[in-house]
Amino acid sequence: MTGGEGTGPAAGDGFDESLVRAEMARRWHETPPEAMDERRTAMRDVADSMRSIIDHLVATAAPTELILEMVDQLASIADQLDDWPSGTLYEGFAEAANAGADPHAMFEFSPFIGRANPLAPPILLQEVDGHLEGQVCFGSAYEGPPGCVHGGYIAGAFDELLGATQSLSGAPGMTARLTVNYRSPTPLRSDLTMRGELTAVEGRKIFTNGWLYATEADGTERLCAEAEGLFISMDFGRFAAMKEEREQQERSRLEGSDGAEGSPG
Repeated sequence: MTGGEGTGPAAGDGFDESLVRAEMARRWHETPPEAMDERRTAMRDVADSMRSIIDHLVATAAPTELILEMVDQLASIADQLDDWPSGTLYEGFAEAANAGADPHAMFEFSPFIGRANPLAPPILLQEVDGHLEGQVCFGSAYEGPPGCVHGGYIAGAFDELLGATQSLSGAPGMTARLTVNYRSPTPLRSDLTMRGELTAVEGRKIFTNGWLYATEADGTERLCAEAEGLFISMDFGRFAAMKEEREQQERSRLEGSDGAEGSPG
């Protein structure tokens, strides 16, 4: 997405920028236990189990007999899920005003930080002294070069990190440019640290920098990659419109699927 110069999205839209920024910052913190209901906890537990399956499956020495048993077991679970309506979930910032006491729930299904998304590592983010810090460990499923994280996942992780970082400006935005410099191999199965900083805001342009570090055996940090991100702010109404358009497309897709299942072959 591209954008020109102008005022930030909060200006003139009836939003208190300080309150918006505070709400956006809080969303990266871990959800407190009292805000977790039974279903949300169960969804996270299922995702954790699926992560474990994925991590083991891509590099397992299990015998063929066990793999064949897994085919039947997982197919049975898939069949059970087929019996229930399904779609896709996106709880974006456009809903922050309705998030109540649990704004963290908006990102449960994010592909990089979503605790309920088995594809997510996940990255755990928190705001520290005006910048964002992340902790992440990439398993076998994310391997590129032998023993190292695939560069595409690193770029995606930076996009997520810097996307969160730019929200500290108080304005939601979309990525316009992401530049990643790979400085040294990023190890698999290692606790990695990410850092994102908001560096400048020029009209609708929001500039960020990020770094990814591995911890060496002697406790020192080694720079694995660094990134620069440019984001273009969007007003809250535009995000709401995008979400409504997406939900309409999803409804149409599901209605079409129902019709296809009911039509004669």
